[in-house]
Amino acid sequence: MNRRHDIDALRVLAFGLLILYHLGMLYVGPADDWTFHLKSTYIADWLKYPMLASSFWRMDLLFLISGMAVHFLRGRLSLPALAWKRTVRLMLPLLFGMAVVVPIQPYVQGVDRGLVAPGFGHFLLRYWTGGPWPAGAFDGWNFGVTWNHLWYLPYVWNFTLVLIALLPALESRPGQRLIGTLHRLRGWPLLVVPALPVLSWNLLLAARFPQNHAVIGDWYAHANYATMFFYGYVIGTHVGVWDELARLRRRSLGLAVSCFAAFLVLDNLGSFADTSAWSSNVINDIHLCMRALHFFYAWSAIAAVLGWGHRYLNRPFRWLPYAREAVFPWYILHQSVMLAIAYWLIPQKLGPVLEPTLMLLGTVVGCAVLHEGLIRRTRWLRPLFGLDATPRATARPIALAGEIQTA
Repeated sequence: MNRRHDIDALRVLAFGLLILYHLGMLYVGPADDWTFHLKSTYIADWLKYPMLASSFWRMDLLFLISGMAVHFLRGRLSLPALAWKRTVRLMLPLLFGMAVVVPIQPYVQGVDRGLVAPGFGHFLLRYWTGGPWPAGAFDGWNFGVTWNHLWYLPYVWNFTLVLIALLPALESRPGQRLIGTLHRLRGWPLLVVPALPVLSWNLLLAARFPQNHAVIGDWYAHANYATMFFYGYVIGTHVGVWDELARLRRRSLGLAVSCFAAFLVLDNLGSFADTSAWSSNVINDIHLCMRALHFFYAWSAIAAVLGWGHRYLNRPFRWLPYAREAVFPWYILHQSVMLAIAYWLIPQKLGPVLEPTLMLLGTVVGCAVLHEGLIRRTRWLRPLFGLDATPRATARPIALAGEIQTA
């Protein structure tokens, strides 16, 4: 089988979108609603609309692509070997990242809040010994250490181990019948049915278990992201599903745009209608409709991304092999590089155009220099950033196309 270049490209583009999203968090407003480790003095309320448009589905897409990795790897690895490979690939960078890469983030946040004394060396020693910290010093202060944006890694690891434990059942005859039923979805059912479980999780769990990215007690996030992870495993490289997603790409894009537009209308209803006299039942119905629109938009957007990507990205772009290797190190590095620059740049008050431009350029250049000049050239560093100790001279076959980083 030929390599699935579209899945590689979508993984790279999805993580690129994540970097832009985190950059946007410095500037999006209102600041009280869009809290972040640091905030610029140049807050733009209009940014909330493109931020919302991606926030409803960007992490779902990443978990779906990660679920594909299990599907691809399962074809050539035993279950124990698969569990071990994913454990090393995910947990080693997590532990190294928490100890070495992430600490700059709680430091600048704590100093900015006036709850951590300046002096990174002193902070680092205290951080490595687990604190304690003043209440609210930084996100995760109560745990002593934090994984911040690397929370994605332990969640993927947990879902992988659970899925591996379920694989004997899924590979049994009843399990294959269930997966076969999902493979046979065509037309509008393919654009609607997968949204129903995640909408149900939201209705049942979201209010009781708000997302905390701490693994413990994060039941709504587990249910939502595990479902998307399972979808990725089911989709895999099934020709019929991918061909149908490509065929439906215009329909899914139209549905996504329509759902998001309707969501925005309802969300801003109070701006052009007097809602003060409306009953609580009416308000509740509107909120329920908004939640439904949220998840139908999210899935149709993902279906559109997959469909358009399969149609136009399944080709061997010259930049793709390098980007495929770079994506995991850049993911680990980007938020620490960005916040280190922001900590120095924001007080300079360079203006609402020059500051974010320099932030973006600095983040890209910082990640590129660290990856190209240090990580990929240092044998012992490579595994700590999710890479093989020895670079592979040639691309591997399709079996690895869905991993967060080529194995």
